[in-house]
Amino acid sequence: MPIFTYEAVDNKGKKIKAEVEAATQQDAMSKVHAQGLFPTNVQQKQAEAAKGAAASTKKKGLRLGGGVSQKQLTQFTVQLSILQDAGLPIVRSLKILTEQMKPCALKGIVAQVAEDVESGSSLSEALSKHPKAFDRLYVNMVKAGEAGGVLDTILQRLAVYMEKAAALKRKIIGASIYPAAVISIAVLIVSGILIWVIPQFKTVFDDLGAELPLPTMLLLKMSDFLVSFWWLLPAVPFAIYVVYKMIVKNKGGRMALDKTKLHMPLFGEIIKKSVISRFCRTLGTLIASGVPILEALSIVKNAVGNEVISNAVQIVHDSIREGESIAEPLGQTKVFDDIVVNMIDVGEETGELDKMLIKVADNYDDEVDAAVGALMSIMEPMMIIGMGLTIGFIVVALFLPLVSLINNMK
Repeated sequence: MPIFTYEAVDNKGKKIKAEVEAATQQDAMSKVHAQGLFPTNVQQKQAEAAKGAAASTKKKGLRLGGGVSQKQLTQFTVQLSILQDAGLPIVRSLKILTEQMKPCALKGIVAQVAEDVESGSSLSEALSKHPKAFDRLYVNMVKAGEAGGVLDTILQRLAVYMEKAAALKRKIIGASIYPAAVISIAVLIVSGILIWVIPQFKTVFDDLGAELPLPTMLLLKMSDFLVSFWWLLPAVPFAIYVVYKMIVKNKGGRMALDKTKLHMPLFGEIIKKSVISRFCRTLGTLIASGVPILEALSIVKNAVGNEVISNAVQIVHDSIREGESIAEPLGQTKVFDDIVVNMIDVGEETGELDKMLIKVADNYDDEVDAAVGALMSIMEPMMIIGMGLTIGFIVVALFLPLVSLINNMK
């Protein structure tokens, strides 16, 4: 049964604050009246209200264990860090954020976290119950902040980390969307021409009985193939997607695929720099937050998103456990650039490894930004030239028989 907190006055005008169990607010007021008191304010207890919000979210069909976007989580972290920096208790901060959120999966999760913390759990323990929303990196950083009494600072670092990671991800996605969209539209247009336009010209050529040059014959063969097998247009991308999913489910397949990504022309260097940036920023943020180095490397291994780099991090983890430094085994993996290894070595010598890792990450973010800009400036004219050559080939192939026919008539 819900619990209501009430404020009331007795016959002598003395103010009283207490709690009462009741089915509804009206029922609670009646019970207060029955005690000979005059209620001035009756409200449902916040823990129960939070539980109600979580239940309401469940009723709407939202999964409390997932469905949380990175943008929502980053915004929540930024707001929580601001409230903690202002000195508000953690339970009150969580309740404030719950109340101002629009209905979503994260609203129900935060309500449950607030309830768990109010019941005596630490914030990290409450967050760990929702692994699909708060990953190991998030939970361990919060745990380190609680242990050191610097939760507000840790949340600020976590918010900065998440914003930087999201910005880098947007750059990579932005660099992929434009060429993918242009190439897809070009393929659809050329396919439409081959399926519907070229067969009309083929009928004309057959009626004229003219001898067809090689480019025209090649174009007609391509048209005939596409008319007969038009279903390959949607089937091929779908088949590629299915094969890709099958490959990434296997560790060996993921390793081969990630190795291929790192050595791709044009895109390979961007992918490599972005992965190294993610490694350095994640590790630097964890070390700065007080997370032990071995635990930090274990978290980083699962956060970099590339099996080749993950294996290198595992090698470094095993070496450090045996008493070695970070830089030496990192250099032996032959995966990281020399500048990264040397800067990490300097960071270990000066005792400022976390700051050095963040500097490396910032530097690589700038390089990724510059590389993306350079790639776009190269790809735009290349795509225009490619489309021009394709359309030019179609036009020339269609008009060559007509030119040959006119010359024969003369």
